[in-house]
Amino acid sequence: MFITGSSLLGLAASLLVFAMVTRNGSTDPGSQATSLLQTGTPPERRQAADLLAQIGDQRAVPALAQALRDADALVREAAERALWNVWHRSGIPDVDARLYEGIIAMQRRAFEQATALFTAVIEMAPSFAEGYNKRATAYYMMQDFEQSLSDCDRTIALNPLHFGALSGAGLCQLGLHNLPKALEYFERALAVNPHMQQIQRYVEDIKQFLRDQSL
Repeated sequence: MFITGSSLLGLAASLLVFAMVTRNGSTDPGSQATSLLQTGTPPERRQAADLLAQIGDQRAVPALAQALRDADALVREAAERALWNVWHRSGIPDVDARLYEGIIAMQRRAFEQATALFTAVIEMAPSFAEGYNKRATAYYMMQDFEQSLSDCDRTIALNPLHFGALSGAGLCQLGLHNLPKALEYFERALAVNPHMQQIQRYVEDIKQFLRDQSL
């Protein structure tokens, strides 16, 4: 449900754009970065993911999702950051501005204001998955697990690769004391992003608990 950033994105992206244009004679850095993410050296793959964090759109999502399994940990981290950035772009400036307002409100723990802002985002762009995901996060912080779970499921329906919503749904099921369903969601999240250590620990703990209960 959360997003991180990097202070070096601008420099890396600029260097990558120059390298791709001179190497391939192309002025489409997005498609070239997507290609380089799949075929480049580890440093090139990292830079490609950083560039896609800045300019990527939904066309980059499959390659970024595949990069979550990259052998290079820094590539995986960059791909995860890039996916969050892409998912936060609706393509409609007013929607993105309202989403940002909601995020700020949530960071201030003004959860009712945040849910109202995210509801406005959903009304403005009902097919924009991140509106539901962010409202799910606000509901979760309010410990309204059923409402949060409903919005997680809406997010997943719109974006099946959204490991944040999948893991968030698992957390909601934990809050509702439904361990088998929590395990199901966590395993689905790991199927998309297998290197989420906290989710791995939840899976191990739930499996151990369920085994102990069956003895």
